[in-house]
Amino acid sequence: MNRREFITLLGGATAWPLAARAQQPAMPVVGFLNPASSDTTADFLRAFRQDVEGENVAIAYRWAENQFDRLPELAADLVRRKVVVIAATGGPPSTLAAKAATTTIPIVFLVGEDPVRLGLVASLARAGGNVTGINFLSTELTAKRLELLHAMVPTAVRVAVLVNPANATNTETTLRDVEPAARAIGLQIQVLNASTSREIDAAFATIARERPDALFVGIDSLFTPRRVQMVQLAARHAVPATYSGRQYAEIGGLMSYGTNLADAWRQVGVYVGRILKGAKPADLPVSQATKFELVINAQTARMLGITVPPTLLATANEVIE
Repeated sequence: MNRREFITLLGGATAWPLAARAQQPAMPVVGFLNPASSDTTADFLRAFRQDVEGENVAIAYRWAENQFDRLPELAADLVRRKVVVIAATGGPPSTLAAKAATTTIPIVFLVGEDPVRLGLVASLARAGGNVTGINFLSTELTAKRLELLHAMVPTAVRVAVLVNPANATNTETTLRDVEPAARAIGLQIQVLNASTSREIDAAFATIARERPDALFVGIDSLFTPRRVQMVQLAARHAVPATYSGRQYAEIGGLMSYGTNLADAWRQVGVYVGRILKGAKPADLPVSQATKFELVINAQTARMLGITVPPTLLATANEVIE
């Protein structure tokens, strides 16, 4: 056999399976939309994929890298890809971008506030339309988180509240709830803004200069991936801080109160899996968190010179030593 004949036979051998594959139905694609970046959400992604990857699908990831204005185009790109469902895991910004991009492709959201008030669904019991998802009730817990912080630091008078103005919906909701809650327990609020890592540094520089008695960190898709930065800065400046999820307390944050965010991401994957099996989003009720965790890092409390009140120790779901 000469060289030319061998190349012809080799080409035919490789072309046949390609042709066979081309005749097979295309693997369905799940769209994934998030305003953060992949390298900061690894633990949550693993939870999401638990119930999705077993469905023999591909996942098209779209990350806005904390540039919220990119979300509409990223959502439109997923629609052009003809994905079978979109998982919008970055709170209201990614969900609203996906909802504006399509009225037919199912959307499963993950938000921390009332999806009815946001206009995402008609009701919690029956979502209607092409949108449903998971509400982990973080912003609704704002007043309770502030009360727990005050119980931890009863001498506090001035509390800094850190929010991300680029995420207007979350910021508006947080400030709407935290200000009357603060007045009710005699606290003064100082609002600090941060939309980038550099601005987080600047906010903590303000804390170091003005010395508020405690810090309340608002829920935001920018803050969670930067939790190491924030916890370390809080330790450096010796400011007692409260956060929205246990992922902060586990790495040294003083205290957190909220739902388990990894479990909420897992529930998004469960809903995506149900839709892949034929369920319609209009018939899937919005799943609301029912279990809330108070996590206290006792080692951090000791470092700050705080004696954790027995009432908090008794009610904590976990005390990290």
